[in-house]
Amino acid sequence: MAESLEAWTDFNVAMVGATAALAGLLIVAMSVNISAIVASPALPARAAASIGTLTLAIVVGAIGLVPGQPGWVHGLEVLVALVVVLALEVHAVRLITAESGRKPSERVGKIVAGALPLGPFVVGAALLLVGAPAAGLAWLAGGCVLAIVGGILFSWVALVEVLR
Repeated sequence: MAESLEAWTDFNVAMVGATAALAGLLIVAMSVNISAIVASPALPARAAASIGTLTLAIVVGAIGLVPGQPGWVHGLEVLVALVVVLALEVHAVRLITAESGRKPSERVGKIVAGALPLGPFVVGAALLLVGAPAAGLAWLAGGCVLAIVGGILFSWVALVEVLR
């Protein structure tokens, strides 16, 4: 496993830095429009889930830099972090589905945008637990990239869409 992880060092370093910067941007974006965000029934929960997903990507990248750990440990660490983020996402989904005055397609879009990045983390962690490190690490990388895309999308919502 150590050899597989070492091959991902540059990627993990880049992801930790980029994702941490984006998480900071999202928090600043939210502070600019905090009164509009808090006034919305679902936006605070969506914001928490988005920050949670970015934090998950930071954690995955950071624990990927720990030298010499077995693959199953890495997978277990990802799953533990994932449980917290899944709880945040489930709460956001409940509030999104309870929103009135929204088209079903709008609700589905919001749910997919928030939940999609979590799937690759689940698959990646499971693959690490069963002893398939190359595939597991690739799935985790996909989750990190999707977390960044989702974070950028929600940053746009927090900066611009919330004012419409």
